[in-house]
Amino acid sequence: MTTQLTERILEVHDITAENFAPFGTLIEPMEDGTPFGELDAKLDFSAGTPRFYAMKLVGRGTSFTRITRHRQVSQLLASVGGHEWAIAVAPPLDPENPDAAPNLDDITAFRIPGDVAIALHRAAWHAGPLLPKGAEQSFFNLELADTNVVDHQNFEIGATHGITMTLAL
Repeated sequence: MTTQLTERILEVHDITAENFAPFGTLIEPMEDGTPFGELDAKLDFSAGTPRFYAMKLVGRGTSFTRITRHRQVSQLLASVGGHEWAIAVAPPLDPENPDAAPNLDDITAFRIPGDVAIALHRAAWHAGPLLPKGAEQSFFNLELADTNVVDHQNFEIGATHGITMTLAL
């Protein structure tokens, strides 16, 4: 039996350091030699061995029924090749509770220019990178070596609420 999901449209915002602050840090280009400061991401990889890699994604589309978080680690994402992309995020509420769920009304979508990176706060919920169906793009990803094995909490929006979230691109 297939259950029909209700579509919820998410407005996509142009990302700024201010509007992304509840979810993470926007890392914008700065002059070489700029000292460490408030514009830099505050990363937490103290729970294990950092892993930096380029991941290739084939467009999963701009809709999602599941959102994920990593309760033990920050995550940094950036486009390889300077291509625009999108992500949906929700604040990192109650990171110590493995049964916590995001508030659907707090899920916010952002359009991210190709010349910036984002660092998600520890336990920030995220769906994406999101790309139009059929699009192929690579991303730099910094997380822990075992993040996707031991620290990958999913919340099934579709199964729990009967909703699919779709970005209004």
